[in-house]
Amino acid sequence: VDTTNIRIGEQFEYKITIDETENVIIPKLENLKNIEVVDSLKLDTLNRSLVQKYILTGFDSGAFYIPRQQIFIKNQAYFTDSLLIKVASVAIDTSKVKKFPIKGIKGEPYQIDDFKEYIIWILAILIIVIITLYFALNKTEKSTSETFVPKLAPFQEAMQSLKLLDDKLLWQNNKTKNYYSELTNIIRNYIERELNIPALEQTTKELMFALNNLNKANTITTNKDTIQKLERLLIESDFVKFAKSKPLANDIEFDRKNAEIIIKNIKPTVISENSETNYSSPVTIVEKPKIKKHSLVIKILIVILLVLIIALISYNASQAKSMYESKNQQLENAK
Repeated sequence: VDTTNIRIGEQFEYKITIDETENVIIPKLENLKNIEVVDSLKLDTLNRSLVQKYILTGFDSGAFYIPRQQIFIKNQAYFTDSLLIKVASVAIDTSKVKKFPIKGIKGEPYQIDDFKEYIIWILAILIIVIITLYFALNKTEKSTSETFVPKLAPFQEAMQSLKLLDDKLLWQNNKTKNYYSELTNIIRNYIERELNIPALEQTTKELMFALNNLNKANTITTNKDTIQKLERLLIESDFVKFAKSKPLANDIEFDRKNAEIIIKNIKPTVISENSETNYSSPVTIVEKPKIKKHSLVIKILIVILLVLIIALISYNASQAKSMYESKNQQLENAK
């Protein structure tokens, strides 16, 4: 060693020299008590000798031994001498040291990092709420928006339905019952829409009674011949549907013509000459689409999410207030 007397924390050099360069094994320093290895320098070769240097130090005052270290040279063990190292403490003259009063705890200003966790939670919940509401409301609007088709006027609808019925060729394919059922439904639907009476739900007798009363009261424009044709057609339809009657082709074609005559000759009485309706020109009735209100489940979900957000914000605010008061209390205690 370069010295055997050091002060606490002072470093000294410990050197092992070996007069051989081949088949030499130098283990790490072991069994050091109160002596610490600061650094182990690179093994050096000098004049056919090996030199291993260590930088050591001590942090406890007293006398401590560096024990013998085992070295192997050509598979034979050799030992170094043990060394006594004295570590002295450093004397401090307290009379010459300037003393300062103990300072209190200094509070640090709040930074964005103090609230980072709360901000992340709030942003995460807001994102979830926005995404949930977006998909929920978007889905609700799509599912509740009713697709509407412009409605034809009663007369135009009836004429169109008669043409579609002709194209089906029902009675020509031995579906007479279906043909008369659809034919009378077209007439009943026209009367119900045009005259505002429940023609589809009434029996033949009830419907004829209602039409005769309306005709007597001059609230509809028609004649007895038209009403009689309607009655005969409805009775014939009842026979076909319930009594399994099978009319001839000429009778079916005759009933088809009468159906069109009935529709053309039954209409509500026009009060004013200026308000006459032209039944030969198409009239389109456009109904406003109905949009259903958001379901109760969506509303409950929105309320729950809003309550959670408010609760989280309140909790974070109370935590921040508590932290602030705690720091202020520490500062006051320090003073």
